[in-house]
Amino acid sequence: MTGDEQAVKVEHEYLFDKNTLQKKEQDMDNSMKITVGLGSIDEYERFVQAGADEFFCGYVPFSWAEKYGTVMPLNRREVLCCNVQLGAYSELEILSRMVKKYKKPVHLTFNSLYYLPEQYPEIGDIIEKCMGIGFRSYIIADPALLVYLKNRGISCEIHLSGETGEVNSEMLKMFRRFPLKRLIFHRKNMFRDMQSVIASQREVEKQAGIRPEAGMEFEAFVLNEMCQFTGAFCNSLHCDEMGYLCRVSYWLGTVRNGDAVPEKIMALQEQAWEQEPDLKAYDESGYLCGETGCGLCALYQLKQAGITHLKLVGRGNYVDHMEKDIRNLRKALEILDAAENEREFKCTLKRMVFPAGCSERCYYQ
Repeated sequence: MTGDEQAVKVEHEYLFDKNTLQKKEQDMDNSMKITVGLGSIDEYERFVQAGADEFFCGYVPFSWAEKYGTVMPLNRREVLCCNVQLGAYSELEILSRMVKKYKKPVHLTFNSLYYLPEQYPEIGDIIEKCMGIGFRSYIIADPALLVYLKNRGISCEIHLSGETGEVNSEMLKMFRRFPLKRLIFHRKNMFRDMQSVIASQREVEKQAGIRPEAGMEFEAFVLNEMCQFTGAFCNSLHCDEMGYLCRVSYWLGTVRNGDAVPEKIMALQEQAWEQEPDLKAYDESGYLCGETGCGLCALYQLKQAGITHLKLVGRGNYVDHMEKDIRNLRKALEILDAAENEREFKCTLKRMVFPAGCSERCYYQ
């Protein structure tokens, strides 16, 4: 082979590799993004390396905690312990520098269901201070807070929390008056509900001439803490003094007249205990992907519905297990991208991620 032939061959191989790389990058851009709960700045780099695309975390200044305690929290984690949320501005400054380095954004949660009237100016001050060091996006549930921020002229990116309430097209229509970048569906939304809302929004964007890449984002829960309630109607406190109801096993069923009797409740409870995951499904460290709630099998339908981001909750969970969650979710997305259909996706997923069985605590039935 002559030198020119070798050069042509090398160039051809380079172009092939370059095209393959570009296709891979394009596929990643089209894939659903992984949004992970961050409980400590120490977790950020580790979770980035595991495959997280972005993060959400709480920030509660000491001045707020000292004044209001956990009774009137800034977000739905009514807890003061470490590795659940940030409590010092210096931590935010460090996190801001890490975000600039790794280009993986962090959204701050101010998603309590409501606040006292005198608290809104304080929250506005906190948000302005956070924006000053680069935090532009905020997860918010209280409509009154959205009104306050707009009237005060605080222009930040809004992610409408899954704690807001029931989601439908008319609800979304009302919230379009605010700078809404993302809608987070709550845990009990069905595929057809999500698809209907997303299709309605996409039609509005098309009529307005908004480019697809500039359109609204949609996020769905996919791993951990499958709460009995929808966020806005949660009857639990997530604090140090009480066990999290999100982690209490429960079962779904229909209660008709005459069925809600102690004997039948006990029988259902025994059935639920019998459905506990096989111990063989856990690894040597006691980890099982989706032990407290899993939506991996639903990824195909979530993508078909138009979901753009996947919420992996678990702030305060064991860090090693959270890292494994991220890696498993990333692996599941790779399987999804390679699958020709839903059946192939599910079969491959079960073989590669759940070889010894899963928790059977499905987010989406």
